[in-house]
Amino acid sequence: MNILVVYKKNFEQVHDEGMMTLKAVLQALASTDHHIDYKPREHVRRADFIARDLVIVFGGDGTLTSLSHNIDAATPVMGVNSHPRTNDPDGSYGFYMDSSMATFEEDFQKVVAGEAIVNELPRLQAIIDTTSGNRFTTDPAMNDLLIANTHQYAPSKYHLRRGDQQGHQQSSGLLFSTWYGQGAWLRNAMSESEFRNLKQQAEMDQTPSHYFVLARDLSPEQRNTMPWAWADWTCEETTITSDMHRGYVVPDGWDEVHFNRGATITVNAEAAPLTLLTFRTTIKAKLTSAYE
Repeated sequence: MNILVVYKKNFEQVHDEGMMTLKAVLQALASTDHHIDYKPREHVRRADFIARDLVIVFGGDGTLTSLSHNIDAATPVMGVNSHPRTNDPDGSYGFYMDSSMATFEEDFQKVVAGEAIVNELPRLQAIIDTTSGNRFTTDPAMNDLLIANTHQYAPSKYHLRRGDQQGHQQSSGLLFSTWYGQGAWLRNAMSESEFRNLKQQAEMDQTPSHYFVLARDLSPEQRNTMPWAWADWTCEETTITSDMHRGYVVPDGWDEVHFNRGATITVNAEAAPLTLLTFRTTIKAKLTSAYE
């Protein structure tokens, strides 16, 4: 196996000690057929992920989301929580990090034996068509994707289209979320009753093709006249034409992709999925038990 280990490096003792233990375990378990590279998150590049049989991410959910856009669908990912809350209330919840140093040795052996649970997580993408005729696609987002005015004190103005429905709208920006990313931002951007009503539209077997969309801070008048454009669970592409001097698309809260007035941005759930390994339960079951 050709393995890449990417780790969080912030000079905190708990992470450094965990990383030393992880290296020792891998050195003891890995045969001479395994090639293992170690890279701190700050120094890793997209090329480092090419032709890997396994990527081990050592950190928390933020470490994984900051790296995931570099990882293609064919490369399995193993998340190892470097500072779990079970040991420290100030630690990381690590929703996507199903392994920890307490279980890492056993979990890694399951990976080698082909006994890990394989989860295919859908990801969002935005396709930007500029007024000069250029087209490019943003990095995939495993949690959420924001389209908004770069100046947060100014409204986000745009023409919105989905299927045969369209209209002009201004809000604090459009927030898109995958089913599994609902706890990252979407749930906190709505009241509990609003979110519960939105989830009633969703069905579990739709998760690979559907996504949530929310127009943040939309006026009551626009909510009533364009309810489909406020909050929805949909499989259709959402297209906006920017009426903002300068806006941006932000996948998973990391890299910003800027656009100008007149640009068209199309969002869908057709990005390549992320292959995430778990060891005790599926991510779908974990989400169900955590939030329902």
